[in-house]
Amino acid sequence: MEFFVQLIITGTVIGSIYALLALGFTLIYKATDVVNFAQGELLMVGAYVCLHLTVSYNVPFWASFLITLVFSFTMGFFIEKVFLRRMIGEPIISIIMLTIGLSSVMKAVVQIFWGTDTRTYPQVFSQEPFMIASLSISRVYIYSIAAVAVFLILFSIFFKKSKVGVAMRAVASDQQAALSMGIDVKKIFALSWGIAAVVSSVGGIFLGNINGINTTLSHFGLKVFPVVILGGLDSIVGAIVGGLIIGILENLAGGYIDPLIGGGAKEIFPYVVMIAVLMIKPYGLFGTKAVEKV
Repeated sequence: MEFFVQLIITGTVIGSIYALLALGFTLIYKATDVVNFAQGELLMVGAYVCLHLTVSYNVPFWASFLITLVFSFTMGFFIEKVFLRRMIGEPIISIIMLTIGLSSVMKAVVQIFWGTDTRTYPQVFSQEPFMIASLSISRVYIYSIAAVAVFLILFSIFFKKSKVGVAMRAVASDQQAALSMGIDVKKIFALSWGIAAVVSSVGGIFLGNINGINTTLSHFGLKVFPVVILGGLDSIVGAIVGGLIIGILENLAGGYIDPLIGGGAKEIFPYVVMIAVLMIKPYGLFGTKAVEKV
């Protein structure tokens, strides 16, 4: 039972980071109809920038964290304004290929500046674990879950209460109607990319504190696809729920199935779930069913 609970806790930590990544992915998709294949690279760049500020310039971790969020927002804003803005109205396959190209460029830039060796964050959180009964829980896990929960709550309030958040929801719902209401849709596109880069960086920084960082960190971007398919491609609630479900199931598969078959189940299990969901509910648990007139 203790092993099962430990897997659930670890899965919740990883799942909450998947949820952040999926939130960024869903924001871009809802606002711009673009499937962003560079989501994992946004996460990777954020993790490297925060580590570089902390280690190379001796900036306190929490100051590095805040500076990285500003940098990430600016980077996302810049990517949309310089690259994506020019593609408005172009075939969707061209835009997808552009995001794939951006992912390769960002990975190459990271390798040029920081190499391919695994780097570790200096000790930020106490190594002394929390003890619940006989269960030992690492403090970085607790802080990761708490930080992700705070960000998700803040973004929920932002989308429901702020003028900009409501405008983003309006653009996501109907771009033409939003334009007729005087909303600057292009500005909303850029904000979506900026926020997506911020939430990805938060996930990357906490992952870096758990496992260290190297360029394979970008692979987390691929895990976002099973998450958003499960939750619903256009659903923010689905992104959060899907992230937690995939994170927990992935860890349970790694804990119980991998020892029986020699490994590999943990890596493929999210995609098995994605295929099953597509066959039963093509629009995911919370996705909107599109109705097309022929």
